[in-house]
Amino acid sequence: MLAWSLALVASSLLSTPTAASPFSPSSNLYPRAACSGNTASTRNEWCDYSIDTDYTTEVPDTGVTKEYWFELTDVTVAPDGVSRSAMAVNGSIPGPTIFADWGDTVVVHVTNSLTTSQNGTSIHFHGIRQNYTNENDGVSSITQCPTAPGDSVTYSWRAMQYGSTWYHSHFALQAWEGIAGGIIINGPATANYDEDLGIVFLSDWDHQTVDELYQQAEAGGPPTLDNGLINGTNVYDDGGSRLEVSFTSGTSYRMRLVNGAVDSHFKFSIDNHTLQVIASDLIPIEPYETTVLDIGMGQRYDVIVTADQASVADNFWMRAIPQSACSSENDNADNIRAIVTYADTASTPTTDGWDYTDSCDDETDNLVPYISKTVGTAGFDSETAAGTAITDGLFKWTLNSTSMVVDWEDPTLLQVVNGNTTFDTSDAVIQLPTADEWVYLVIDTTLSIPHPIHLHGHDFFVLAQGTGDYSSSVSLNTANPPRRDTAMLPASGYLAIAFQADNPGAWLMHCHIGWHTSEGFALQFVERYDEIAATTDGDALMDSCSTWTTFQSGQSIVQDDSGI
Repeated sequence: MLAWSLALVASSLLSTPTAASPFSPSSNLYPRAACSGNTASTRNEWCDYSIDTDYTTEVPDTGVTKEYWFELTDVTVAPDGVSRSAMAVNGSIPGPTIFADWGDTVVVHVTNSLTTSQNGTSIHFHGIRQNYTNENDGVSSITQCPTAPGDSVTYSWRAMQYGSTWYHSHFALQAWEGIAGGIIINGPATANYDEDLGIVFLSDWDHQTVDELYQQAEAGGPPTLDNGLINGTNVYDDGGSRLEVSFTSGTSYRMRLVNGAVDSHFKFSIDNHTLQVIASDLIPIEPYETTVLDIGMGQRYDVIVTADQASVADNFWMRAIPQSACSSENDNADNIRAIVTYADTASTPTTDGWDYTDSCDDETDNLVPYISKTVGTAGFDSETAAGTAITDGLFKWTLNSTSMVVDWEDPTLLQVVNGNTTFDTSDAVIQLPTADEWVYLVIDTTLSIPHPIHLHGHDFFVLAQGTGDYSSSVSLNTANPPRRDTAMLPASGYLAIAFQADNPGAWLMHCHIGWHTSEGFALQFVERYDEIAATTDGDALMDSCSTWTTFQSGQSIVQDDSGI
């Protein structure tokens, strides 16, 4: 089901998706005070602030709280015409978009109404830095116990960044069962545009559940997937329907691309149209143009498309093409499409796609952050290798020679609140005790598989990225390097990143391929241990963990993945 309009209260629950409908730009623009917006010709402005404001040190004090109520339920859906069970937020897949203005406080109440006996849950707000709000990061076994069926949890955080991102469950593989949706934080932009079309959600899809597919992945390799969806819809054989995007000639449109796939690196394009890229993840960048955009799992790009091709055709294909070099095989790989139409009624396009080479590239070389930053000298540096292991006959990933296994019942944050100062090896903890020191980390691999690496609680700087062996001779870019929260570790290569220890908490870093996360490809940073407990509501954390422990014990649930 498509979810375009803002839902501030729980919507009625639907068991089947609606057909694809055209974009409705006006439904995606959250009403705001007159001073806090901008116009089509002044997108660089924002109330008394602008795109030149250093958002890492200065944030509007709006005094506004945006509040949402989410209910997670089991549903039966047929987004491509083939019926299967899934999970939904307020009855829709993707779930409702969270809207806020830069500086607002966002409060999200989540009720777990999933009926499957083993389903706890959590909601993670991907890319939101959670400055001094670690307990709201929503990661099972790290910042909370899972929320038990019948229980509720409230998350609260400040929108100190602006741009486009998404939320998703961080319990088992629920994010790819349908518990995910977009986040739009209104603010200034590095280029002008007329209309905001909101989130364009790219995902892969299968007619089996991801829990069923995970058994295949653990047995030794990624499963072949049946299809992919754009904003929750596509066709398969003779069923389903395509998303239709209505263009008016001469109008420029902002699209907010999110790759929410379990194991598909997409190349995104619109036939005949050029994309102007203005943001990567939640970082405004110097605009650049491309015809085909690489977007790895967990990554986001804001692009502007000008409707200047009406003289060529009335209808054009929008394409999300999984790259075979780094994605699960997909039986419908050439047909994950939507229709861009200049006509009153859409029809099947006959346009040809842009040329491209199948690859798992990152956009790193094109990314120049608009707010320039220089990386300081390393106070902590480490090199860690990604690899594989077989444990009890099952395939696992390792990072820093450890396949992470953390305990749902005893999250890292609770351990800190309880005064624990030592952590099990399998917790894969790196401690960072020194405030504001620069952390340099190199992740490398000899395996011919790339990985999207996501860090919680921080944006990181990409110092170097390439194939081959990492050595001291590799040049590190510290002068305004690309900055984001998800970047690709190249196949048989390395990724060197840096971030500042400026946010106390327990922060996860992991591969964003769903199978790999569950198979232990992760580590965590316990940052500024001595300050964490003072910023945590320990009583609420212990209460929710007590509820989960009682539920898990009563249901005789056995944890069978990494715990995150």
